Amino acid sequence: QVQVVESGGGSVQPGGSLRLSCAASGSIFSINAMGWYRQAPGKQRELVAHVTSGGSSVYADSVKGRFTISRDNAKNTVYLQMNSLKPEDTAVYYCNALIKINPTTVNGYWGQGTQVTVSS
Repeated sequence: QVQVVESGGGSVQPGGSLRLSCAASGSIFSINAMGWYRQAPGKQRELVAHVTSGGSSVYADSVKGRFTISRDNAKNTVYLQMNSLKPEDTAVYYCNALIKINPTTVNGYWGQGTQVTVSS
């Protein structure tokens, strides 16, 4: 079995910062990409950022220059440093990991989500 667990959400004022963490554990052969998505009330889930095992990253235009994704392959963990937060960043943030459970099988796994609220 594989588990993906997020932590680090919370409430912050506009302009503030938060750091999210996501750790994968269990029967893992290797991990391909890991990333963060978010879903605001009444909206579809959207990609925030993701990073490959080689370190290549992609960001949504709305977060470029403010958010930074990083990854610790030894710990099977991905981080999202969020700076200059805006009220429109308020959402539930989900971690997604593409994990090889054996040499030929890749599955996608989601975390349970962590709430980020940006409000004055």
